[in-house]
Amino acid sequence: MSYAERLAVPWWGWPLAAAAGVLVATELVVGAPALRHPLTFIVAGALGLAGAAAVSRIRIEVSASGQRDSAGELRVDDARLPLDVVAAVTPLTAAQRRDLLGRDADPLAFVIVRPWVPGGVRIDLDDPDDPTPYWFVSTRDPDALAAALRAHL
Repeated sequence: MSYAERLAVPWWGWPLAAAAGVLVATELVVGAPALRHPLTFIVAGALGLAGAAAVSRIRIEVSASGQRDSAGELRVDDARLPLDVVAAVTPLTAAQRRDLLGRDADPLAFVIVRPWVPGGVRIDLDDPDDPTPYWFVSTRDPDALAAALRAHL
């Protein structure tokens, strides 16, 4: 493994998620008086925390292949990209990310974005069998991920 990262929710996201669950519970008890019980708020807060845990599960891994004819693999959550189809790797700042995901976006691109992570990496592909032009992956350290990918090309 030459690079590994988990795109976890930052510390301030956890109380925010619990508060969002409690806010939903408050809305529910206004319309359904039968739900006016402390357990409603506890369950809703726990569901908010479970949602934060679910969006924190994204892992990014760059690993070398044990085979001579393969360059390695990039894994982002369940998606796998063999590094022998990577044409170019570009680390992006927050402003470049905004442009790439906004006005310069390609609808066929593979995108894993987390709003609390400002940077990212654009990975251009050269695979005639795949219509995907590039991958965009959010990362806290775009330069380190780009270096790990370039090391296996």
